[in-house]
Amino acid sequence: MSDCLFCKMATGAIPVKKVYEDDQLFAIEDINPVAPVHILIIPKEHIANALDLAPEHDALIGSVHRAAATLARERGVADDGFRLVNNTNLAAGQSVFHIHFHFLAGRKLTWPPG
Repeated sequence: MSDCLFCKMATGAIPVKKVYEDDQLFAIEDINPVAPVHILIIPKEHIANALDLAPEHDALIGSVHRAAATLARERGVADDGFRLVNNTNLAAGQSVFHIHFHFLAGRKLTWPPG
C-alpha cells in the first residue's frame, strides 16, 4: 500500500534502523517506548490488522512468535519474560493500520494491561 508508513519502512522508502529482519518480517525499536525493551515486529506484507488475517497467514504469525523468541534471547530478557501485544482497531489502540506486534520486556508487566 503506497501511503502506509510500515510498508514504506519495509521497502526502504523510509530508512529505519532494523533490529531484526528476515524474508517476512522486520523489527524496529518503538519511538515511544512503554518498557525498557519495546520493539515493533512488523510483517512486510500489508495486512491492515488481525481481522484481515487469512489461513495463508498462519505461518507468518508463527514467524512473528519465533522472531520474538530470538529478540528475547538477543536482548537478555528470555528468562524474565516478555509480552507480545497486537492492537486491532482504534479502541484497542491501533494507530498504524498495518498489522504489527509490540514486544515488551525489561520490567514487571502488570495484569490486566489496562
